[in-house]
Amino acid sequence: MPPREQLKDNYQETCLIRRRLIVAAVMVLLLMSLVLVRLYVLQVVEHDHFSTLSNSNRVRLKALPPTRGLIYDRNGVVLADNLPAYRLEIIREQVDDLDDTLLRLQQYVDISPQTIKKFRLASRRRKPYESVPLLLNLSDDQLARLAVNLHKFKGVEINARLTRNYPLEQHAVHALGYVGRIDVKDLNRLDEANYAGTSYIGKLGLEKYYEQVLHGEVGYQRVEVNASGRTLRVLDQQPPVSGKNLYLTIDSRLQRLAEDLFKGERGALVALDPNNGEVLALVSMPSFDPNLFVNGISYDDYQLLRDPFQRPLFNRALTGQYPPGSTTKPFFGLNGLEDSVISADKKVFCGGYYQLPNEERKYRDWKKEGHGLVDLDAAITQSCDVYFYSLAYNLGIDRMSAFMKQFGFGEKTGIDSTSEQPGLLPSREWKRRARGMPWFPGETLITGIGQGALLVTPLQLASATGALAIQGKRYQPHLVKKIESDADGTVENIEPTVIGQYHLKKQLNWEHVVKGMERVVHGIRGTAHRISRGLKYRIAGKTGTAQVFSIGQDEEYEEENVKKKLRDHALFMAFAPAEKPEIAIAVIVENGGHGSSVAAPIARKLMDAYLLPKIEQRKAAKTSAGGTAEKKP
Repeated sequence: MPPREQLKDNYQETCLIRRRLIVAAVMVLLLMSLVLVRLYVLQVVEHDHFSTLSNSNRVRLKALPPTRGLIYDRNGVVLADNLPAYRLEIIREQVDDLDDTLLRLQQYVDISPQTIKKFRLASRRRKPYESVPLLLNLSDDQLARLAVNLHKFKGVEINARLTRNYPLEQHAVHALGYVGRIDVKDLNRLDEANYAGTSYIGKLGLEKYYEQVLHGEVGYQRVEVNASGRTLRVLDQQPPVSGKNLYLTIDSRLQRLAEDLFKGERGALVALDPNNGEVLALVSMPSFDPNLFVNGISYDDYQLLRDPFQRPLFNRALTGQYPPGSTTKPFFGLNGLEDSVISADKKVFCGGYYQLPNEERKYRDWKKEGHGLVDLDAAITQSCDVYFYSLAYNLGIDRMSAFMKQFGFGEKTGIDSTSEQPGLLPSREWKRRARGMPWFPGETLITGIGQGALLVTPLQLASATGALAIQGKRYQPHLVKKIESDADGTVENIEPTVIGQYHLKKQLNWEHVVKGMERVVHGIRGTAHRISRGLKYRIAGKTGTAQVFSIGQDEEYEEENVKKKLRDHALFMAFAPAEKPEIAIAVIVENGGHGSSVAAPIARKLMDAYLLPKIEQRKAAKTSAGGTAEKKP
C-alpha cells in the first residue's frame, strides 16, 4: 500500500504566491518609473535639444543669393547684366554614395575631371545641407536629358539661377574685367556667409574692384522638407539685397570705335576728360570675350588666349609699360623753360648727331642730315632729337626726374581698377638701388628723348597729357561716374579728385610748349601734319617712336627688313580743342612703326567722333538763340 501523501499547506502556497506577486509588482513599478523618468528627460529636460534635431530633419535653411548689380556706360547702355540659367546642384548630406552619383550622372551629361575636382573642392567648404553647383549653365539638351531622369538621383537638383552676361562681348572687357567661379583662393579671403549660394566673384577690372558694391547681401529662406529632402513649403524668409548698379564714365560708342580703329593691330588707347579725370575710352587690343570665364573656361579656350605674341588677356592700357619716345619732349621743353635752362627763341644747331664733351660716341637724330638751326617751337614741331639731347645734358637727370614726377610719371594714377603698374621714372637713386651702379651722362641724353630706362603706361601718359592740357592740374582718372541702389533709389556721384598740381612759374612758358604741339598737327613741317586735313578744331599733340631694340653706331634701321615683332612702337599723345581742352588721349600701337602714320590717325578719328557732335550742337544752340533774339520786339 503506497505511502500516504503529505497534505498540502494552502497557507504557505498563498504566502509564496503573494510574495512573488509583490516582487513582480515592484519590478514593474521600477521599470515603469524608469520609463517615466526617461520620458520626462526626453520630453522636458532635453526638449529643446530634440526639438532642434527634429526641426533640422524637417526644416532646411536655404541661402538666397543676391542679384549682382548691373553695369552701364555713361549713356545708359548695358555693359554687364544677368541672365537666367539652369544649374545642376547636389546636396551632399542627401546623397548616399557621392562617387556613384557622379558616375551615373556622366551617363546623361559630359562632366570633365576638372569640373569634378572643382566641385569636390567647393563642397568641402560648404555645409552638408547646402547645395553645391556641379554644372553652372546647362544647355537645352543637357537640361532635357537630366530633367526626365532626375528622379533616379537622390539629393540632385536642377535650379534656375541668374548668371553674369556681357552683351558687348569683347568690347570694353579690359575696363569691365569679368567674373569667374569662386575658387579656394577666393574662399580664403571672402565672407563665406555672405557668399552662400553664390558661385562667381569678380576676378579683374571693375568687377573685382567694386565687388562689395556689386555683390549685395545674401538672404535666407526656411523651408519644410519631406523625408527625401524635397521642399514642401516655405516657412519664412529674409529677402536678399541686390547689388548696386554702376554707371561708368566710358562712352560705349567711342569705345567700340577705338577698338575697331586698331584693325587687328596690338596696342592700347586711353581717352579722358582732362577737366575731371573721367575715362571716356580704355582700350587694350587684342581683346577677348569675358563670357567664356563666367561659368568656367575650358582648357582649349584658355590655351587659345595664352598666345605669347598677341596676349589678349594682358591689359596693355594699365599694365603695359613702354618707352614713351618723343611724346615726353613737350614736358622736358616746359622743364627747360621753367628752370631757365633755355629760352623759347634760343636756337641749337642740329647736324644729325650730338656728342658729349670729350666723348667720341655720337647720339644720332632720327633725321640723318639733321634739322639745322632750331628753337623750341621747331624742335617740338619737327621732333628734333639733338635739341633735346642738349636740353637734357644741361638740365641733368635730377631736375628732369623731379619735374616729371610732378606730372605723375613713375607712379600709379590710382584708377578704380586692378593691375595698374607705376611705370619707371629713372634717377640716380633708382639706378643705385636697383642695379647697384652709378648714373652716366649718356643715360641722361636718351632719357631726354623718351628712351632708355624711362617707361610709362598708356593711362599714365594720357593722365599727364591731361595735366599738361589744363596747365598743371592733374585729376585722378576714374571709370565710375555714379553708383545707384535699386533697393532705396539712392545715387552716389563720384566727385573729381585732384591728385597733383604743378604751379607754372610763367604762363608764357606753357603757351610756348602748347604752340609747338599745335604746329605738330597744323604746321606744314609738323610730324602729324597729315591728320590736320579737314579739321574743324585745333589739336595740340606730339608723335613718338619707341625703339624695341638697340641699333649700333654704324647701323641703320630699315623697317621693311625687320620682323614685325621687332619694329618700333608708334605713339601719339594729344588734347583738343587746343584752346579749351575737352579730351586728352594717348595711343600706342605695338610694332606699328611711326606715330605720325599709325597712332595719330586713330586719335584724330576718335576726337572727331567725340568733339564734332558737340561742336554741331553748340552751333545749333547759338543759331537758335540768335533767331530767338531777333524775334523779340
